[in-house]
Amino acid sequence: MTPDQIESAVAASMPQAIEELKRLAAIPSVAFPGHPEEPVFAAAAATEELLRSTGLQRVQRVPVEGSFPAVYGESPAPPGAPTVLLYAHYDVQPAGDPAAWRTPPFEPTQIDGALYGRGVADDKSGIISHVTALRAFQGRLPVGVKVIIEGQEEYAGERLESFVERNPDLLRADAIVVADTGNPRVGDPAVTTSLRGMAAFTLEVRTLRGPVHSGSFGGAAPDALAALMRMLTALHDDNGDIRVPGLPRGTFLGQGTSEEEFRKTAGTLDGVSLVGSGSLADRLWSSYAITVTGLDVPTVSGAINAVQPMARARVTIRVPPAGDPKTTVNAVVEFLRQVTPWGAQVSFGDFSVGSGFQADSGGKARSALNRAMERAFGRPPRDVGAGGSIPLINTLLKQFPAAEILLFGAEDEDAAIHAPNERVDLEELRRVATAEALFLHELSLPSALGV
Repeated sequence: MTPDQIESAVAASMPQAIEELKRLAAIPSVAFPGHPEEPVFAAAAATEELLRSTGLQRVQRVPVEGSFPAVYGESPAPPGAPTVLLYAHYDVQPAGDPAAWRTPPFEPTQIDGALYGRGVADDKSGIISHVTALRAFQGRLPVGVKVIIEGQEEYAGERLESFVERNPDLLRADAIVVADTGNPRVGDPAVTTSLRGMAAFTLEVRTLRGPVHSGSFGGAAPDALAALMRMLTALHDDNGDIRVPGLPRGTFLGQGTSEEEFRKTAGTLDGVSLVGSGSLADRLWSSYAITVTGLDVPTVSGAINAVQPMARARVTIRVPPAGDPKTTVNAVVEFLRQVTPWGAQVSFGDFSVGSGFQADSGGKARSALNRAMERAFGRPPRDVGAGGSIPLINTLLKQFPAAEILLFGAEDEDAAIHAPNERVDLEELRRVATAEALFLHELSLPSALGV
């Protein structure tokens, strides 16, 4: 096929792709404990059906120990052609408070060229971009293709890491496309070359056998909630920089977003300052960040006049690419032990870690992607970092050190992933699918193969 034919095929298939994304995103595939499992399995079945529609020679669900099944597909490479592994995930973040959504989170709604709903960008857009790119070739793929779509990336992606380590031949490839990132802005092509790692844990503080009357005991009885708050606020100084020893600020060599753009995207309120030191790129892509992502405390509406005996918090740490998540979480835990007030009893559990990623300067696959993205977007891509984590990436890098790992997708910075009113720009989705299809074509050419 010619590039013109590929572009036309992707454009013609977009109405079908949009309807399929709507159906897939309507499935509340939240793979967190405490959420129904049936929708997650339903999303796996829907993903399997989508991959079968692309003409891949082999498609199946494969079990992942301790997790939901992955969906795998493959077609062998033509003689002399490389093999590309395509990755995405079908599970999604919880929707959170429905009242914060302008449209129902699991009723995908199309408004002014965008589709709104939980998972429409992160990462069901990645599934659809893979499917749409593959369909453009009508079963005559120019390269070997393998596809792996996992089912619990948002909560416990390290479980797929173990699967990869036990099944390296299943996923071995010359280039790996991870469709779980996006451009800084719609239409501004970029390849993500840096990812922070992640560590998370739950902290529990206990001070009393049970709640006691705040009038009779308050002022002397140690309040577990107050102890927890003191511990959590000790993690940062007044400027918002981390106080934990051994977690220094880093430096990102590329260009980041402006403060004005960041404030707009983040929804920072007027008069509220940003936190931390260094450039925004340094803070977001190359430095540590500690965030309290959940608290188990009495609600305001259910509050009683009592001193609290127990409080819990979920703490998430973003780790720069060169940092070690296990060492990092140990440093934070030890710091929290040291700042625990009043001899309160503390315990830590439900640990989760995932490594970061730093891409090499690029080889034949990156050159092919540059040409594909320039044609699809009208200008060549630039390198950017991402503050988020994809635990699988580092495992793929260790297992397949010769493979080039390429991260791009339709999750632009205004997509509100992990937040209310998540959306994907449908024209951006078309450009990304076009770029992926053109990349597969470019990688098959003699110039890309060094022939």
